Amino acid sequence: MRLRRIGVFIATCAYVGYAPFAPGTCGSAIGLAVFYVVRRSGSMTGEIATIIVLLAVGIWSATEAEHYFGRRDPGPVIIDEVVGMLITLALIPVSIAGAMTGFVVFRVLDVVKPWPARRLESLPRGFGVVTDDVMAAMYGNLAMRALVWLLPAWLT
Repeated sequence: MRLRRIGVFIATCAYVGYAPFAPGTCGSAIGLAVFYVVRRSGSMTGEIATIIVLLAVGIWSATEAEHYFGRRDPGPVIIDEVVGMLITLALIPVSIAGAMTGFVVFRVLDVVKPWPARRLESLPRGFGVVTDDVMAAMYGNLAMRALVWLLPAWLT
């Protein structure tokens, strides 16, 4: 039972997921803050390692949260947005304007859920909770790469 509470704490990003308005956007904002800290380290390896660790912890904690809430993909779970934000900006040299653009790009793609993101939601347990955001973030990363190529003076 204690492990499940820890899982819910992580999945909701220290209960920020209980925000009454736009919890997914709050999760993406936390992802942006984590991105800032990781990017300041200057380590590509650290950036990739952070994504991998948060992906694994996110799947586990989202599974625990689903058991706790008794339903699939509960609203307060926002760890998937944190991972998605990190993937959207992964290994792309961006300025603050670029990071904010990535935030908007990811939020739009997370809401729209382009194929096959919506299908990935049907995966069992925490995999479904997290992988749809990972897919949206992969599209976001490609979109950001295109935007940086088109507007380097503004986004880098």
